[in-house]
Amino acid sequence: MGTPISELGEFRLIDRITSPFPKFHNETIRGIGDDAAVLKLNSENYTIITTDVLVEGIHFNLVYTPLKHLGYKAVAVNLSDIAAMNGTPKYITVSIALSAKFSVEAIEQLYSGILAACEKYHVELIGGDTSSSMTGLMISITAIGEVLPQKVTYRSSAKVGDLICVSGDLGAAYLGLQLLEREYKLFKDTPEIQPDFSTKEYLLERQLKPEPRFDILKTLNDAGICPHAMIDISDGLSSEINHICTKSNVGAKIYAHKIPIDTVTSITAEEFNMAPETAALHGGEDYELLFTVNADHLNKLLTIPSISIIGMITEAHEGIKLILQGGNEVDLSTKGWDAFLS
Repeated sequence: MGTPISELGEFRLIDRITSPFPKFHNETIRGIGDDAAVLKLNSENYTIITTDVLVEGIHFNLVYTPLKHLGYKAVAVNLSDIAAMNGTPKYITVSIALSAKFSVEAIEQLYSGILAACEKYHVELIGGDTSSSMTGLMISITAIGEVLPQKVTYRSSAKVGDLICVSGDLGAAYLGLQLLEREYKLFKDTPEIQPDFSTKEYLLERQLKPEPRFDILKTLNDAGICPHAMIDISDGLSSEINHICTKSNVGAKIYAHKIPIDTVTSITAEEFNMAPETAALHGGEDYELLFTVNADHLNKLLTIPSISIIGMITEAHEGIKLILQGGNEVDLSTKGWDAFLS
C-alpha cells in the first residue's frame, strides 16, 4: 500500500513531487512555492504566470452556483494570484473538460462570466483547450501578468518588525458557503421549501463572485507603500500567515480583535454556533490581500479605511501566535482549506 495523499496534505504533496525538478533557465526568477512564477523575459518587466483548477464536486456545486458566476470566479481567483505578486494581469488561457450533461447554451453561460471578468480587468483570452469528461465540469485557467522588478512581492520577504495588514474583511465567503450548503440540504430533503437569503446577499456575493484586490495595490502605490511580503487569502488567514512565516523564516503575532469582520458575517456565524473569528481565520475564499510593510508606514496605513493592521512580524523562535482579547497567546495553527484533507 502506498502513502495516502491525505497523510501529507496539499502543500507537503507539492513540495514532495516538485523538489526533484531542476532549474535550467536563468530567466526563472521565482518558480514553484509562491502565488505565481516570475520570469525575466525580453522586457523591462518581470512576467508572472499562475494557474488554477476548479473541479465540480470539489470546488463548486452547480446546484447553487450559476455558470456565469462560476466563469467569472474562475478568472477572478487566478487574477488574485497576480495581485498577490503586486502585478498587473494581461492574458489568460482557459481549458475545460465537460460531460455530456452540458449543452452548448450552458457553456455559453460559463464563458459569458469569463468574458465579464476579462472586460472588467482588461485581460485578453489568448487560448486554451476543451476535452470531454466522464463525471462533470473542470475548469483550468492560466493567468499571465507583469510587474516591475522593484515592485514584485513574494511570500519570503517579510522582515522582523513589519506590520501585518489585511484588506477588506474576512470570513464572509465561508459563511456564504455555509448558507448555500444549508439551503441545499434542506432542498434535497424538502424540495418545496424555497431558500431564504434575505439580509445575507453580501455573504453570497463574496462566495459566488469574489474580486481580486487590484484596487488595494493602486491605493498602496499611490501612498508610496510597497509591501515586503504578500499573499492572497484563498485558504484562510491562518494558512496564509503560516505560508509567509515559513517562507520568510519569521514568526508573527496576530491580534484577534483586530481581524476585520463584517457585521453580517458575525451575526451569521452566531446562527451557525460558530465564533466569527473561526470563519475569519480558517474559512478561506475571501481573496483579500495579506501583506507586511515597514512600520514606518504606520501613519499612512491608518488613513486607509480598506486596510486593517492586525499584527506584527516577530523573530522565528517566537512562533506564530494569536493574541486573544484578554492578552493570552495561543499557537495559530493552520486549519484552512486543503483539497486533500477536507
